[in-house]
Amino acid sequence: MQKFQTLTLALGAFLLAGSAAQAHLVYVSNEKDNTVSVIDSKTLKVTQTFETGRRPRGITFSNDFKQIFVCAGDSNSVQVFDTDGNKFLYDLPSGEDPEQFALSPDGKKLYIANENNAVTTIITLADKSVHQIDVGVEPEGMAVSPDGKIAVTTAETSNMAHWLDTESYKQIATTLVDQRPRYAQFTKDGSLLWVSSEVGGTVSIIDAKTHEKIHVIEFKIPGVSHDKIQPVGFRLTSDGKYAFVALGPANHVAVVDAKTYAVLKYIVVGKRVWHVALTPEEDKVFVTNGVSGDVTEIDVKSLEATNTIKVGRYPWGVAVLPTK
Repeated sequence: MQKFQTLTLALGAFLLAGSAAQAHLVYVSNEKDNTVSVIDSKTLKVTQTFETGRRPRGITFSNDFKQIFVCAGDSNSVQVFDTDGNKFLYDLPSGEDPEQFALSPDGKKLYIANENNAVTTIITLADKSVHQIDVGVEPEGMAVSPDGKIAVTTAETSNMAHWLDTESYKQIATTLVDQRPRYAQFTKDGSLLWVSSEVGGTVSIIDAKTHEKIHVIEFKIPGVSHDKIQPVGFRLTSDGKYAFVALGPANHVAVVDAKTYAVLKYIVVGKRVWHVALTPEEDKVFVTNGVSGDVTEIDVKSLEATNTIKVGRYPWGVAVLPTK
C-alpha cells in the first residue's frame, strides 16, 4: 500500500510539473514597428511577427481565445485578428486614439479608453453598436468589475478614476488618485480596485463600494531616484498573494504582498518596463521593456528574472494565449 501511495504521489508530481511547463503563446505589441511579436513560452523564441495598424498598444483576447484585439492608436481603431494564423479580420469602431481596453466578463462588450477625446467607448461586439461616455482628460486605463456591472476609466491629466454603470452608461462616481493614473484592475472578488499613478509614483487601493482610497503603496529602490519610479502596468495573481508592478524607467518590477500591501522585492528587468502578463498557471510573468526592445520572463516561485527575449521596437502591451 505504501509503495502504491508513493507511486501515486510521484505520478501526481510529474503531471503537475508537466502542466507548469506547458507552452503558451505570449503576444507583444511593438509600438514603433507597428507589429505584434509572438513568443513560445517554453522555447522563449519569437515564432511569428505580424503587422498591425499604427502604434499598437493595448492587446487582449476574446473569451474563447479565437480572436485577438489590438489597440492601434494612431490608426484610430481596434483591430481584430484570428488566432488561427494571426490573420487580420476587421476594424472595430473604437473611437479616437484607443490606448487600453477591457473585455466584459461575459465577452460581449469591449470598453475602450480614448486618449485624445476624453471619452470611453463601449462596443457591443455582436452588432458592433457603440456607446460613448464623457470622462476626464486623457483616458488611459480601463477595468471592468468581475460581475460586469461597473467599468472604470482612469484619466491621466485630471488624475481621476471614473466609475461607470455598464447598464445605464452613466458615470456614477469619481475617485481622485495621484498624478497620471495609467492602469487599473479589480481584485478577483471585485471588492477593491487597484490604480497605478505614473508620475505620482504610487498605486492606490480603492474600496469598490465607497469609491474611497483605503491605502496608497509607495516604492523606494536603493540607488534609483524617486522621479524614475513610475508605476504603469501591473497584475494581481488570482490567489490574492502577489501583485507584480512595472515601474517604468526605474527598470524594475516590484513584487507586492497583495494582502498587506508591503513591497516584498524589486526585480531588475529591461529598460522602461511597461506592462505585465501572467501565464494561466501563474508560474511565469512576462513584462515588456520599451527602450531595450525586449521581454523579461520572471519565475513566480523564485521571484527572479530568468530570461530575456528580444522582440521589436518599443514593446508595450503583452497578453498570453493559453495552449488549446
